[in-house]
Amino acid sequence: MSVIENLICTQPDGSISFGNHQLAQKSKADNFEHNGDLYKVKTFREITKLERNGMFVYESVPGTTVHHLQVYENELAFEVEGAEDAQITLELQEETEYEIFVADVSVGHMKTNLGGKLSLSVELSEEAPVSVRIVKHS
Repeated sequence: MSVIENLICTQPDGSISFGNHQLAQKSKADNFEHNGDLYKVKTFREITKLERNGMFVYESVPGTTVHHLQVYENELAFEVEGAEDAQITLELQEETEYEIFVADVSVGHMKTNLGGKLSLSVELSEEAPVSVRIVKHS
């Protein structure tokens, strides 16, 4: 896949794509409207951050490019690519258990902290994006 030239965009399937892990300097896009929400993205090779209505959604260190981010009632899914392995932090429901799938393989269950943060590491390369799916455990 490729980087997102406009830093954030809506895909034909209704998902959003954002970030550009190839940028040498920090760039941002603010007030991007999608489904009634306002998004802000800050990105470059060292970090990528996404906020929705002023609230934290996604952060990766180093920076990544995210394709087809979709949020459902009990699931969050996206594809991610980057120049090297990344630590990804997501904002989910607080003190809730989730099953994590990376490249369609379950890598186990994790529980969010009091703030709803969940962190995971993903092995990345420039060759192909990696699918990530986080499913709320019932």
